[in-house]
Amino acid sequence: MRTTTRVAVIGGGVVGCSVLYHLTKLGWTDVMLIERSELTSGSTWHAAGGFHTLNGDTNMAALQGYTIRLYKELEALTGMSCGLHHVGGITLADNQARFEMLKAERAKHRYMGLDTRILGPEEVAEMTDGLVNVDGIVGALYDPLDGHLDPSGTTHAYARAARMGGAEIVLHNRVLGLNPRADGTWDVVTEQGTIHAEHVVNAAGLWAREVFAMAGTYGPLLPMAHQYLVTDDLPEIMAFLDKGKEFPHVMDPGGESYLRQEGRGLCIGFYEKPCEPWSVDTTPWDFGHELLNEDFSKIEDSVAFAYRRFPVLERAGVKRVIHGPFTFAPDGNPLIGPVPGLRNFWSACAVMAGFSQGGGMGLSLAQWMIEGEVERDPRGFDVARFGNWTTPGYTVPKVIENYRMRFSVAYPNEERPAARPFKTSPMYDVFSGMNAVWGQQYGLEVVNYFALPGEPAYETPTFKRSNAWEATRQEVLAVRNGVGINELSNFGKYRITGPNARAWLDRVMAGTIPQPGRIALNPMLAESGRIIGDFTVSCLSETEFMATASYGAQGWHMRWFESHLTAGVRVENVSDTRTGFQIAGPNASELLKRVTRSDVDSLRFMDCRRMTVGIADCLVQRVSYTADLGYEIFCDHMSQRHLWNILWAAGQDLGLRPFGMRAMMSLRLDKWFGSWGREFSPDYTPAETGLDRFVRYNKPADFIGKAAAMAEKASGPGRRLASLVVEAGDADVVAWEPIWLDGKVVGWCTSGGFSHFTNQSVAQGFLPPDRIVDGLPLEVEILGERRPARIHLAPLWDDGGRMRD
Repeated sequence: MRTTTRVAVIGGGVVGCSVLYHLTKLGWTDVMLIERSELTSGSTWHAAGGFHTLNGDTNMAALQGYTIRLYKELEALTGMSCGLHHVGGITLADNQARFEMLKAERAKHRYMGLDTRILGPEEVAEMTDGLVNVDGIVGALYDPLDGHLDPSGTTHAYARAARMGGAEIVLHNRVLGLNPRADGTWDVVTEQGTIHAEHVVNAAGLWAREVFAMAGTYGPLLPMAHQYLVTDDLPEIMAFLDKGKEFPHVMDPGGESYLRQEGRGLCIGFYEKPCEPWSVDTTPWDFGHELLNEDFSKIEDSVAFAYRRFPVLERAGVKRVIHGPFTFAPDGNPLIGPVPGLRNFWSACAVMAGFSQGGGMGLSLAQWMIEGEVERDPRGFDVARFGNWTTPGYTVPKVIENYRMRFSVAYPNEERPAARPFKTSPMYDVFSGMNAVWGQQYGLEVVNYFALPGEPAYETPTFKRSNAWEATRQEVLAVRNGVGINELSNFGKYRITGPNARAWLDRVMAGTIPQPGRIALNPMLAESGRIIGDFTVSCLSETEFMATASYGAQGWHMRWFESHLTAGVRVENVSDTRTGFQIAGPNASELLKRVTRSDVDSLRFMDCRRMTVGIADCLVQRVSYTADLGYEIFCDHMSQRHLWNILWAAGQDLGLRPFGMRAMMSLRLDKWFGSWGREFSPDYTPAETGLDRFVRYNKPADFIGKAAAMAEKASGPGRRLASLVVEAGDADVVAWEPIWLDGKVVGWCTSGGFSHFTNQSVAQGFLPPDRIVDGLPLEVEILGERRPARIHLAPLWDDGGRMRD
């Protein structure tokens, strides 16, 4: 056994072996894997072994496609069989909402290169030789890539490929402790001795929580007991085989089940509502190749439903029952990447769909470690999406909720209730009393809109326009015609201080670092030139700055800041201690004048100034995401209620009205302002999105990503962001809808919605630069229907200069 290594991967399941292989594939050969028992111990050995590409996150879907295509490459490389069966997959829709979801997913696949198609009930019956009862089926989605494999054979193929690349695998060697050194390396204490590793990867699966604890941190994941049945041989399946065919995968979300062929019988598994968390606090170290006791009681209703959908099962004998645990994160996505707050400690955990996602997750983590960033936007699986506010008390109910809703329709406006409310601002009870309808971001309750009198304080999940429509419209009009007020709690806020603060910001940010009393918009780039942050930077003095960005990106941004810190700079995350309100609309200036003695008229657009507002010390900035005259008023969180009281009292005759994020996202569309996570993300560059107007290519500082940004500027981007007006009917663009031109898909939407002030459905999306011509007619596919649209380059609304004058 090596006593020193560049990377120590802890855990010999499919994910750990995939990480090990991809590290060698990308050029790191001094790597090793440490396994407490045999390879595949834990969840891998009893997995059902199915794989599919369907995923609401387009990057996850693409990485699942990579995983599936990788298996033949592994077989060719190692000479080992993965037991591949590309039988194709059918996902059933038993109601219109689910069918709309499948049509939306099919639309995304058009520009992803995935060859999926929509089926009618008759086609489903034909493809399954009538073994699926299609009564009540509206339609289905078919994916020819779907199938199943041999979990053990696939894991061992990864392991052999890694060994061929120079990796070492040590079995029967439990990790006992992890001790960090001052230089960021680790001593990995094992039963067979101590290994000095530059990097440690936690791929410990069922034991990932214990490994996180060894490193002094908490990992938000929980094992769930999952059960599937394998039938005796069935004549109907043997008839399939006699024809030289295999029975396809059938996902029946309405019945919480998946069905596939297993030998000459069938295998059916369930995501049942009365589910069972397993080993809630700790996983026993002596657990491994055992199964849990059979528990038919929790799947009785699911089995009864399955008998109706798949009548052949009622005549089938049960050959064996597989009941074992596997791990989930609170949202069901993997936990991958550098763990915030630790140096050289990486997570490769909670990959519950290991044979759909394991290859893509192994590739992504290896790219992150070796190249410093990931080929695809990792935010959907980045471990940093859960901050240090997560606890077991949060994780357990969220994982249970996710398991229960694994096959539920995922609506774009859905807000799931488990473990809420958790983090709340000082305004929570006040706004709740005003009929606030709450959303959640990074654990914080955020107002989506205020329900009108007599309406319920919740939004109906839908793919179309919801019951929030009229309330949102009224909030938008209140801002445009009077003055609106909105909390600033859901901004990520960072205080940067020290003698080298300006120089450090000039290196980390790609734009201008403003002079005292001014603010500037700043893209933050990775070395590749892709966007990893969209910031407003405020200069309070030569040694004190504030940077604001998306609240949900705190873990991501703080990890980046800390990894690039230099002497003479301090960065503090003050997101929850610095809060306040923004006020926006034509009466915003008058409202501010009524509550401060400071000179409001001299505050220019993009100015910032300390002011006493009421009796609170505040930082006031003249800027607004509403595309209107506006001010951001920041204060200490202990002063927020006072600030609310004086603003609310002073604004009654000015038409002051609170507004939420639904109205905000409508207002920003009037000037085509982009949104973090939609128009601006690590998938895109400044020149593609228009953020290049804020990049200072000629500034002396060698900012991160400068070389790549300069190269793109010289060559020009291959796509650009365009703005569209859409004849949308009753369902507006959300994101990822394909854009059609001349009968071909030429781009996709990044976001959209309804501009309530101009009474138009609109969208933004990427198109080839030479096709972005004002007024050009095209089509946007929404829920499977191609809707007429046209390019509209000018702002929808002329504010008469009041935002800037």
